[in-house]
Amino acid sequence: MKEKNSKAWVVSVNMGYGHQRTAYPLAHLAPEGKVINANDYERILDSDRITWETNRQFYEFISNFKRIPLIGDFFFGIFDKFQKILSFYPKRDLSRPNLILKQLFSTIKNGWGRHLIEKLSASGREKPMPLITTFFTPAFMAESFNYPENIYCVICDADLSRSWVSLNPSQSRIKYFAPNNRVVYRLGLYGVKKENIFLTGYPLPKENLGSQKLEILKYDLGHRLRNLDPRRIYQGRYFPLIKNYVGDLPLKANHPLTIMFAIGGAGAQKEIAISAVKSLSKKIKRGKIKMILVAGIKTFIKEFFLKKIKYLGLENCLNKNIEIIWAPDIENYFKKFNEALRTTDVLWTKPSELSFYTGLGIPIIISPSIGSQEDFNREWLLRHGSGIPQENPKYTDEWLSDFLSSGSLANAAMHGFIETKKYGTFNIEKIVQKI
Repeated sequence: MKEKNSKAWVVSVNMGYGHQRTAYPLAHLAPEGKVINANDYERILDSDRITWETNRQFYEFISNFKRIPLIGDFFFGIFDKFQKILSFYPKRDLSRPNLILKQLFSTIKNGWGRHLIEKLSASGREKPMPLITTFFTPAFMAESFNYPENIYCVICDADLSRSWVSLNPSQSRIKYFAPNNRVVYRLGLYGVKKENIFLTGYPLPKENLGSQKLEILKYDLGHRLRNLDPRRIYQGRYFPLIKNYVGDLPLKANHPLTIMFAIGGAGAQKEIAISAVKSLSKKIKRGKIKMILVAGIKTFIKEFFLKKIKYLGLENCLNKNIEIIWAPDIENYFKKFNEALRTTDVLWTKPSELSFYTGLGIPIIISPSIGSQEDFNREWLLRHGSGIPQENPKYTDEWLSDFLSSGSLANAAMHGFIETKKYGTFNIEKIVQKI
């Protein structure tokens, strides 16, 4: 995108995939279509980089440490307590800042992030641009160091902890893009002013949506429903509903039944994916099922998958009925991931920001959550009927067959499509351009 057509700075952090994945659909609003990582931008101060890197390494260590029996859960529980999302009921004033937030602002007060905000403020433009960030820390930095334009923060989960809101929320000028109604209400309990809360929906990639008519999404969903409902159980019961929301279905799907297992940035749960592959190996060999394993940008995860696939005797299936999604950089990874989603029938993942991708009409098989925010994402998926908890991965072939035969996965796909807000990217564009 040309510089003159830029609408906003888009700022993320490369700590896991969640915040970057949320920023990716908004990149076209930024100069040259580039997202800025607050912890890894050009000429970042060494002191700022070290502070960010310490936080990232600690999070990844805790995420992987959790897998150690007994003590892993114990120590992760202690860490998670400090970022825990409090129960929603009874409704009460939750505006009091927590310890983590106080420590965060203390570090910012000492100058952490000033360089980035001054760099964006004095970018050589005649008029400063709004700042959109998918992580709360850059928003706090922008407000603390008097960023001269609007500051927007995109919420990446179905609920959020107190850490996402400033020390004095009633005095803050940070504006929030909420993915659902629960986040709107939660921000209110934290003390955010109503005029600073926008119910937009989560920003989904346009390459999976199409225009606001959702022509790409509906085309892909039509083919997906054919695979998810082989006995036509769901289609027989809800033909008028499908006709109204999706249109006429194709006579046959344009791809084999495809399961995608997405691994988080820390690499946890990769063993679950291999256990599922082992259970489905006979159908994979016969071409009845395609398995997509998402390694992201992590070389060690890709190598782990390759080693295990060879061990299972499935080498000949690589690039045919088994695909590994990997790229050396985050932008190409997201491009490959979104392209593969178009012919994905089931997304198997922990309940991260990918929970919102059920809005594309993709049922979610929910693997164990990691952290308080993922517990709430899991609840959100179950409440909307678009997510199904995983059964024992060793017996994937059995329970997956049952889900397909009963039409349960087709039902979950339609619930996700109908119940989840899908216009987040378009709504955010409109707000940023009007205000």
